[in-house]
Amino acid sequence: MDAQHLDLLYLIVAAAVATYVTRFGGYVLITQLKNIPPRVESALNAVPAAVLTTLVAPAFVYGGMDVAAAMLVAFVVGLRFSTLRMLLVGWIAVMAIRHLIM
Repeated sequence: MDAQHLDLLYLIVAAAVATYVTRFGGYVLITQLKNIPPRVESALNAVPAAVLTTLVAPAFVYGGMDVAAAMLVAFVVGLRFSTLRMLLVGWIAVMAIRHLIM
């Protein structure tokens, strides 16, 4: 295995260890508390939105105009309808844009 692949392997292992330690540490910390302070509860409530943002933002920025337009259409539909309809309309939008423009 060459040095570049070995460095990548070390990076993956380090990221896995850091993820495990933070998850386990958070679990231990929360189980030791009798009551969760309001600021901690607010931070925990913000986690799903932060995770969703980290998943969606790169695709929106680097995915191309078709993906960005489909995401905007899906967002607008998602404000009014169920998740399944939002996903279906987003998929149809990206396929239509790719078929008509590209």
